[in-house]
Amino acid sequence: MARTNPAAAKTIPANAENRYEVTRTDLPLSCPMPGMSLWNSHPKVYLPIEDEGGESVCAYCGARYVLKD
Repeated sequence: MARTNPAAAKTIPANAENRYEVTRTDLPLSCPMPGMSLWNSHPKVYLPIEDEGGESVCAYCGARYVLKD
């Protein structure tokens, strides 16, 4: 019988979505975000979402982040 890791069950798959809504509590914004499983992702990059008018796109994976306020 395989055992599941409870910590892994709470992670968000990295790069699984094309659009993520984030809030100011998520700043500074990085892709992948904390809580995303990183084993198959790209290096962490910080995205200047506030300087870009509330939307930012990751150059590595194309994920679009939208600041929701």
